[in-house]
Amino acid sequence: MAKIAIASDHAGNVLRKHIVSWLAERSHEVVDMGPQEDGSVDYPDFAQQVARSVQGGSCDSGILICGSGMGMSIAANRFSGVRAALCREELSARMARLHNDANILVLGERFTGVSLAEAILEAWFAASFEGGRHQRRVSKIEQTEAS
Repeated sequence: MAKIAIASDHAGNVLRKHIVSWLAERSHEVVDMGPQEDGSVDYPDFAQQVARSVQGGSCDSGILICGSGMGMSIAANRFSGVRAALCREELSARMARLHNDANILVLGERFTGVSLAEAILEAWFAASFEGGRHQRRVSKIEQTEAS
């Protein structure tokens, strides 16, 4: 199975802990990057850790969780080679993988309950990049990152 980096901020702790268990039950190797404390933390610090692990290849993909998902997705997408997708339902998760070759799934705990998160994760892991005309578009994103 895949090696997956996961992190949250304080507003995503509950969902992150559930997802860590969910992934382990499905034999994924999970790298839990925290936070381990309950106090307020800054989401860019945790987005950076996951983005760098995906960018550098030490993890196959990543999952980031904050209150809305917006901050984590903005922060993660600052890294070259990272395509973080904020998904609020199964179709967006599936399409992010199929058409955008997204490598980090972003969730918002305030918008996503446990059962919906599990359905999103199922869709995310069931899909893989289609390539073809979509590769041309992803390549254009990569060219922009390089400039």
